[in-house]
Amino acid sequence: MVRAIVLVKSPKKLIAARLRKVNSVYDSFPTSGQFDAVAIIEVESLGKIKEITNQIQKINGVERTETMIEVQ
Repeated sequence: MVRAIVLVKSPKKLIAARLRKVNSVYDSFPTSGQFDAVAIIEVESLGKIKEITNQIQKINGVERTETMIEVQ
């Protein structure tokens, strides 16, 4: 299992709830600071991370994302 954290910049107040609707998003919550929400994703392979982040970037209101992959 591969885990990653996706930081999301969005002016939308309910962006964390929208992130939870994306398949493979394990958890999501709003944050303060440079980014507005965090999505924690779990996938079977490294290649699936790109697919999930592309889905997140297509959500209405998402301005940008930054992805950090867990290193074991």
